[in-house]
Amino acid sequence: MQKSKYKLLEPFVFPVSGIKINNRIVLAPMTTYSGNEDGTVSDQEIAYYKRRNRSAGLLISACAYVIPQGKAFPGQIGAHTNLMIPSLKRISEALKENGEKAVLQIHHGGRMSAKEQLPDGQCLSASAVAAEREGAQIPREMTEPEIEETILAYGLATRRAIQAGFDGVEIHGANTYLLQQFFSPHSNKRSDKWGGNLLKRMRFPLAVADEVIRVVRKQSNRPFLVGYRISPEEVENPGIQLEDTLVLIEELSRRNLDYIHVSTMNYFGASLRNPQDLKPRTQIILEKLNHTIPIIGVGSVQTPIDAQKILNNGADLVALGRALLIDPEWLLKIKKGKEDTIETAFQESSRELVEIPSKLWNVLLQRKGWVPFK
Repeated sequence: MQKSKYKLLEPFVFPVSGIKINNRIVLAPMTTYSGNEDGTVSDQEIAYYKRRNRSAGLLISACAYVIPQGKAFPGQIGAHTNLMIPSLKRISEALKENGEKAVLQIHHGGRMSAKEQLPDGQCLSASAVAAEREGAQIPREMTEPEIEETILAYGLATRRAIQAGFDGVEIHGANTYLLQQFFSPHSNKRSDKWGGNLLKRMRFPLAVADEVIRVVRKQSNRPFLVGYRISPEEVENPGIQLEDTLVLIEELSRRNLDYIHVSTMNYFGASLRNPQDLKPRTQIILEKLNHTIPIIGVGSVQTPIDAQKILNNGADLVALGRALLIDPEWLLKIKKGKEDTIETAFQESSRELVEIPSKLWNVLLQRKGWVPFK
């Protein structure tokens, strides 16, 4: 296949902000575990971003916590105070130095926050229901003032992203974190307006999206995009079912969002809840939305053929995580017609060559099988 036939090399314009990117590839938001203890970015992280700032048209940062009680893991960057703006500016400048667009992912860990990372050692969530994982802490149910404060915190983090020079924010509503916890019948057992039936469980994530959009309209004097990341299903019972997610995304599509990012481990994988249901979750979402809002697909993309299949399936953009960890030259090699030279596995000597922060490298070594090694 000649490079001129790769749809992934075509430009794309986001419908609400009007922001144009040079290709259909997205650098997926990946935790680096490598920030400084105070939430500022480290020099190793900046080197990591600089090494990858030509690898995609849209470059999404690691997730930044919006409030101290939402810090989920060691080395996470923060967007929780104005003191973080210089740090955030270092990230945006590193990502944008070759002309691509930079997005800050904003986040709250909820019950998935490790107690060692929290000011008082106590994680919070929609309800006092622990995650189904070994050693999980029982969270404290958030009060209504804490819910309102957290909604505002997402808006304040958005304002800081604007001031730091980012081109957009992505609201992290996926991967079992706080927004998903409010949406899930497993973690949300509330009986007030923030929980109960499906429409009430949607209230918090939709309020966060509305606040972020409000802040962008008020604070940004330049085009600025807003995206939202979702996980289509949960394995827990009761847990989020795809039918629930279709209702949520329909509501999200009515707002001034530039895209929905559908988080899956394998774009073409079967349902997590029903192995007999083999239809890709993202494909069902695409059919439901019928091109009313752009979709980013992700999951097990290694080669340009993999990315092309996702675009041919109807997704507007393709996010790459592990592929761009392993080979930051992935997109450049395609542009040069050198697809056969793309690296698909790490070597023991890869860390310094591809600028992987040392703490992230240690995590990759410990998570056997998550990334391949030669």
